[in-house]
Amino acid sequence: MPDLATRVYNHNFRIDPIVRSLLDTDFYKLLMAQMIFRRHRDVRASFAIQNRSVRVRVGDEIDLGALREQLDHARTLRLSRGESTWLRGNTFYGKRQILSSEFMAWFEEFRLPDYELETRDGQVALTFHGPWAETTLWEVPALAILNELRSRAVLRDLGKFELQVLYARAMTRVWEKIERLKRLPDLSIADFGTRRRHGFLWQDWCVQAMSEGLGPKSFLGTSNCLIAQRREVEAVGTNAHELPMVYAALAGDDDAALAAAPYAVLADWQQDYEGNLLVILPDTYGTTGFLRHAPDWLTAWTGIRIDSKDPIEGGEEALAFWRARGCDPREKLAIFSDGLDIADIERIHAHFHGRMRIGYGWGTRLTNDFRGLVPDGRLDPISVVCKVVSAQRRPTVKLSDNPSKAQGPAEEVARYKRVFGVGEQAALPVSV
Repeated sequence: MPDLATRVYNHNFRIDPIVRSLLDTDFYKLLMAQMIFRRHRDVRASFAIQNRSVRVRVGDEIDLGALREQLDHARTLRLSRGESTWLRGNTFYGKRQILSSEFMAWFEEFRLPDYELETRDGQVALTFHGPWAETTLWEVPALAILNELRSRAVLRDLGKFELQVLYARAMTRVWEKIERLKRLPDLSIADFGTRRRHGFLWQDWCVQAMSEGLGPKSFLGTSNCLIAQRREVEAVGTNAHELPMVYAALAGDDDAALAAAPYAVLADWQQDYEGNLLVILPDTYGTTGFLRHAPDWLTAWTGIRIDSKDPIEGGEEALAFWRARGCDPREKLAIFSDGLDIADIERIHAHFHGRMRIGYGWGTRLTNDFRGLVPDGRLDPISVVCKVVSAQRRPTVKLSDNPSKAQGPAEEVARYKRVFGVGEQAALPVSV
């Protein structure tokens, strides 16, 4: 177990780059990259950083030269022989060689592509352009770098004893949450906190704490591949909104093809993967409409991830969907993952336990909960995302169940709402 305070105090040493491996990413990114590589190798896509917490001027808080240095370092990384062996030979979700030899041969030679960086109105304008299979792999490291640079900027002003006390308080906070989690029957929870973590070393500590505190029956693993490899826990994850957003953009001006795009994604995914990887993410263009028009073959899928809708409302909607399709909800899985903290998990568990299988993807409030531990909330997490913004020069659109998370040009958003039958939506605060 590293002395976190000492390591952070010496962060200027090059021994601690923010992203230290191409495996320092989320497992779902590799699964999606393989599908993109197989099916859409010629599609070009652009990604961009967006700070939803506009009150925080990230471009003023961090040093642009340091950001460029960290991004350039990430571009030098390649898979080591041991990392390649782990990916090729390990069993994920009960399946060996889930990543094909063809994809692995490509990934072993892969390096992150170039980027464009500037600041605008106190915000970081960071974009990535190129083949979709390449630019998609920037999302997680770019966000991890931005968030840790914010943390380092604050921690740089603290002395070693202040850092020791800070981390002692943060560790206590995490452990108290774990103690509460231990009281929940039949708990299944995983770390989803890479993108907005306080730092790599801290995420690694949190995973070890969860593993020891909850044990393998309740702690399913981590989305972070590097930590999963080093700590010998499961790497977990499925897919994200990015896939239907690009498929929808590729539909062009054909409304029928646009309406079918979210299901085309899952048809392709089902051909490529199986078992517990078959988890529906229905909210890209509205959960209610997606479930209403879902083809019958989706009822055979393992479960649903409840993301942008109120978790109780979304869970009840999933239960109603399964019942209407003749399924026993107790055999189905609902994964909750949107801005969860311990009180949210307890509330969801009390409401749904015994009615269906439940899983939790715990993110920022696990790996970056330093709220109130330094003055002026300078270590409080922010909602910063890296989203695909165009594919084949067409803008991408996301409606979400929460319009606060929507993106895209106004005229395209209006068209998508018409095609997907999305009416008025109540905006909810974006949980971090």
